[in-house]
Amino acid sequence: MKYQDSAEMYIKTIYQLQQEHGHVHITDIAKALKVTKPSATKAADVLKSRGLIEKEGYGPVLLTQEGVLLAEKIMIRHNIIAMYLEKVLNLDADEVEENACRMEHVVTEHMIEAMAKAVK
Repeated sequence: MKYQDSAEMYIKTIYQLQQEHGHVHITDIAKALKVTKPSATKAADVLKSRGLIEKEGYGPVLLTQEGVLLAEKIMIRHNIIAMYLEKVLNLDADEVEENACRMEHVVTEHMIEAMAKAVK
């Protein structure tokens, strides 16, 4: 997984955890992504330096406005890809989720637009 892919997975995970629980801590992120707490902390430091999250000490992790916008963009891409894989290719739910998670980081905007047209 490339650096950008990893950063996007962290942003998406933080977004989803915030939606589900209202708050997110490093341990939640590490558990969701199946990584160590030090790895999640290091990633959070990078995201903070890029202005995508706010985090103080051992407090909760919060997406900034820029982080929320990026997460929403990733989620839209994911949902379009998932619909395409399900409706056009007739893949089962497990196959759809696994592939949509991988593809959301690498497909071009043109391909996303084509997939969106195909499922409408």
